Amino acid sequence: MQITSHAFKAHSVTALADAELQRAMGNVEKGFIGKRQKAVDALPEFDQLRDKAVAIKTHTLKHLDLYIEAYVKRVEAAGGTVHFAEDADHAKAIFLSIAKRRKAKTVTKGKTMISEEIGLNAFLEENGIVPVETDLGEYIIQLRGEHPSHIIAPAVHLTRDQVEADFRRVHTHLDPDRNLTEPVTLLSEARTILRQKYGEADIGVTGANFLIAETGTSVIVTNEGNGDLTQLLGKCHVVLASIEKMVPTLEDTAQILRILARSATGQECSVYTTFSTGPKRPGDLDGPEEYHVILLDNGRTAMLGTEFEEMLRCIRCGACMNHCPVYHAVGGHAYGSVYPGPMGAVLTPSLSGIHAAGHLPNASTFCGRCESVCPMRIPLPKMMRHWREKEFESHLQPKAARAGLGVWAYVARRPTLYRFAVSIAMPVLAKLAGTKGRFASLPLAGGWTKWRDLPAPEGRTFLQQYAARAPSAPPAATAKPLPELAS
Repeated sequence: MQITSHAFKAHSVTALADAELQRAMGNVEKGFIGKRQKAVDALPEFDQLRDKAVAIKTHTLKHLDLYIEAYVKRVEAAGGTVHFAEDADHAKAIFLSIAKRRKAKTVTKGKTMISEEIGLNAFLEENGIVPVETDLGEYIIQLRGEHPSHIIAPAVHLTRDQVEADFRRVHTHLDPDRNLTEPVTLLSEARTILRQKYGEADIGVTGANFLIAETGTSVIVTNEGNGDLTQLLGKCHVVLASIEKMVPTLEDTAQILRILARSATGQECSVYTTFSTGPKRPGDLDGPEEYHVILLDNGRTAMLGTEFEEMLRCIRCGACMNHCPVYHAVGGHAYGSVYPGPMGAVLTPSLSGIHAAGHLPNASTFCGRCESVCPMRIPLPKMMRHWREKEFESHLQPKAARAGLGVWAYVARRPTLYRFAVSIAMPVLAKLAGTKGRFASLPLAGGWTKWRDLPAPEGRTFLQQYAARAPSAPPAATAKPLPELAS
């Protein structure tokens, strides 16, 4: 996984100054927030379903080894093969061995964040294999040589004009005078290009929203149908999935599916929900000759039993980033990681270490919107605070920040000194702010005031205002004596 999250601040500055990005990010609220709320309001039992989903995933994680063992047995009984990958390099080596044995030259890919996590596309190209993204958003960013900026809407950071320009730049064999001014014409062109790729592919790769231990089934949810074509028309189907995608039964999967699409895109259910169990059987008209599942750990086992275990309940709906004001402002690429937004701020340090991703837990206002909309009730702000604590303990924060916190801590532990200092500072700041009541610039607060005003204090501390209030005790004539205690 390519990590550049140490440069989050620099990336954010660039993103804030990018007019096209800011225009594109304005569509996130229109495209996700309102639709989700409408879908939730239409389902009175939504919160009860969330509670059930949390219980299912929590139980599964507590007994993950047993469910993985059961899943492997079912996959093998259906004629498939399960491979265990400790890390990204191991997963890529397993995939390459499958591809070489099948003499694969072309691989079609349904949407899979695990392939992004392990850097599969670049690896395949290095080994003479052509990867073809078939999800529309993934196809667009592949043309641009970019990584996804959102886990369910990879190209949400782009405008229609930018997509049109990329299609005209790459699809030079098509009529230069064709109409690409509408989303439907862009979609039709992508479909025309991609349709021929499915049948040519030697291997079809998909991710997995769920792995069902009861049946050995992998489940994907899509809106374009590309996932079905990818896994059915290729002669070999490879599922890339991480170990926490496990669920016990079909019924459990159905429970979680009821909140997944509603949380992600505001749909009651996705257009396609596809269950795959092994290769095609005798008499089947279509399907792959081989079926492989590469189960990736890549740091997830180390999260079990820790304060970050709850992050493994994540079902990758993207609701947290859809509602995050920080994500809205800078987009996904600023995070420098495959997983952006609040969930990435917790997951990326867990997978890559706080030294590589220390800035990400700080990319939060702690407004709590992410936790409030998470269908799995993951306490994202709490876990980001845990990472901030670990960052401080590891002395990874800038010296100025650590010194400032040290001064504040010294004063805060001494109430008399704290009240004295604040009683002097507040009226001074109020006077400096004047009638505006806000600071456009302030010494030692440039990181804040560079982008937004800082409200000035009103002039007196809370304790001073409280002490100045008139006594509110009732008159003696109306006061009632306390009742005597029973002997």
